[in-house]
Amino acid sequence: MRPRRRPFEQQRPVNRDTTRINESIRVPNVRLIDDDGAQLGIKSTDEAREYAYGKNLDLVEVAAQADPPVAKIMDYGKYKYEQEQKAKQARKHQSQIHVKEIKLRPKIGVHDYNTKKGHVEHFLNQRAKVKVTIMFRGRETTHPERGRDLLLRLAEDVKEIGAIESQPLLDGRNMVMVLGPTKNAGVKQHAEDEDTQRDEETIPGDGDGDAHASAPPPDDAAGAPGEEKPGEPEARPAGRASRA
Repeated sequence: MRPRRRPFEQQRPVNRDTTRINESIRVPNVRLIDDDGAQLGIKSTDEAREYAYGKNLDLVEVAAQADPPVAKIMDYGKYKYEQEQKAKQARKHQSQIHVKEIKLRPKIGVHDYNTKKGHVEHFLNQRAKVKVTIMFRGRETTHPERGRDLLLRLAEDVKEIGAIESQPLLDGRNMVMVLGPTKNAGVKQHAEDEDTQRDEETIPGDGDGDAHASAPPPDDAAGAPGEEKPGEPEARPAGRASRA
């Protein structure tokens, strides 16, 4: 029987550091740069390595294509860590651009237009670009100005949070316009969210309603148990009739 083949396992390429340091530098001479940036001239690699070891630092080849190669004295572990942190911060602040699409008809109604406009405002407040497409059908293609007027009307309605990045352009049976968020996009919504959160923090959240309402004060007229109420006639013994 033939041995069963194992499934092919694709391994990710290992990101290996190809920088030559210390004993990995094989060239006979290097142009040496001190850790403070001072130029020390051309030194033998052994001499430069011993000089770096004397400072408890590393000899790092920074320009292998030069003649002779350029080597710098540094703390390579610290240098590599700082480079990784810089790359991490760059990826963190790198914003991803999202493009949303809204489709309209030239003869759209008022209610549907307001609904679509609300979607556009929502996307712009999320710092996303919006691609607005007018779809023409039949003889509607003979009046492209209607679609252009509709797109420009939409751009005018959302001009506080959106600006035209691509003017209305006819593409076959469609007309396309691209809106991009302005610096005011999302600012008002963020302020409203903060106000809502502040209001929720001030309202007590016990949820018991009237359960904790204070009990009504006791009726003073009732008096203590066994005490006669004022204004009531004194009870007489049974069997004794009152005389007129």
